[in-house]
Amino acid sequence: MPVNPRAPIEVTAYNSVPPVARGFVKDMRVRWALEEIGLPYRVRLVGGVFGEKSAEHLADQPFGQVPVYKEDRLTLFESGAILMYIGEKDERLLPQNSSGRARAIAWMIAALNSVEPTTQMLFVVGFATQGQEWSDSAKAAVRPFAEGRLASLSHALGDREWLEGQFTIGDLVMVDVLRSVSEPELVAAHPNLAAYVGRGTARPAFERAMAAHLADLVETV
Repeated sequence: MPVNPRAPIEVTAYNSVPPVARGFVKDMRVRWALEEIGLPYRVRLVGGVFGEKSAEHLADQPFGQVPVYKEDRLTLFESGAILMYIGEKDERLLPQNSSGRARAIAWMIAALNSVEPTTQMLFVVGFATQGQEWSDSAKAAVRPFAEGRLASLSHALGDREWLEGQFTIGDLVMVDVLRSVSEPELVAAHPNLAAYVGRGTARPAFERAMAAHLADLVETV
């Protein structure tokens, strides 16, 4: 499904990011969800990740980040909130039964609150200490936190295809978090997690979302 400039749904994205961030900005999560259920959307580019933020953008997103989601009179920020809203539109992302819906949301929150902070911490420490003599020891100090979360997730997933029997917003966010781990060998150490990421990123909706995301990145910084 191509991006449609006349679509009623608008998603914001950057047009320039550092090379390391190409393919990993969080507008990807929203694009992916919309592609999964076939909802067209238009894109509003808000400059580069390090550029000055416009008053309009800051009014929509108080932290100057992306994505922002607009539809009719609704404006939403934070990818988790946006995905919950999109998920309500189609049971292919969020089951209609109350228990299935709650479990899917729980896994999405686990991805955002339990797994991603530990893996992002590893990236931030590595980035902040790059070139310093103590960089390796700094990363070694925080790596066990990520390793522990990934081991727990691997145990919880077991041999299932998806976390709750069907693909949901919980899987969408969890796969996106795992594919973004700055030390891929930590995920590869758990064959079931590596296979899980492979299944998620092989979905046609993910591939379409990635192509659209990269097409909007006209430059890097």
